[in-house]
Amino acid sequence: MSIIQRNHVKISGNGSRTMVLAHGFGCDQSMWRRLAPSFHDDYRIVLFDHVGSGSSDLSAYDADKYDSLHGYAADVIEIVREVADEPVVFVGHSVSSMIGLIAAIEAPRLFSAQVMVSPSPCYVNDGDYHGGFTREDIDDLLITLDSNYLGWSSAMAPTIMGAPDQPELSVELTNSFCRTDPRIAAQFARVTFLSDHRKMLPFNPTPTLILQASEDIIAPRAVGEYMQRTMPDSTLRVVENNGHCPHLSAPRASAEAIGDFLATAGL
Repeated sequence: MSIIQRNHVKISGNGSRTMVLAHGFGCDQSMWRRLAPSFHDDYRIVLFDHVGSGSSDLSAYDADKYDSLHGYAADVIEIVREVADEPVVFVGHSVSSMIGLIAAIEAPRLFSAQVMVSPSPCYVNDGDYHGGFTREDIDDLLITLDSNYLGWSSAMAPTIMGAPDQPELSVELTNSFCRTDPRIAAQFARVTFLSDHRKMLPFNPTPTLILQASEDIIAPRAVGEYMQRTMPDSTLRVVENNGHCPHLSAPRASAEAIGDFLATAGL
């Protein structure tokens, strides 16, 4: 099976540099449709679905491999090596920000810069660190997901999306969640919400933009501020937006922030 088929890789755009965009939990590459066109003239845009999501080859899903984010990072490294001859700009939403961080640390020559959209290295509060959730919150979330995935999807999607003035986006996210195999979604959720990659932040080898919404219940602003203090060569940019998916609900502001960062980085 080729990587292109396994991860449903799609390439567009007219630029000489390559930008790889990676979706978050419960989503697929279509979630970039409102942001990616802003960069078509200057970049080759590479979209893909994580194994177990979207139109990826579900037969390639291996519960052991994907029991940590390192399995997904290994796929990202394979994809980059397949589609690009020079270092790429990696744009990751939510959990894919940490997947990109792992990949860049493991294969730094493949990445020229990273954009982390609504990232979090740890969702659980720990001492002075405010991740947004107690461990009990996360345990309850995962129990509900295990017992009633469709109900969880319907209840959580509007909370995650936010954007109360764009209710159609919450419906879209709900439908995306519901298309995901519940067994795979449950494992990916555990890997996402119980992971802690704070110790990796100081080893990030690339210039990085942390792009956060002003109101985000999943990744509070304190998380972005912590990452900016901890991660070398990082920039925090906050866009006025309510929700965890500013690339969908505030695409113009998000594209402007990314464009400014890339221009400053010489990319």
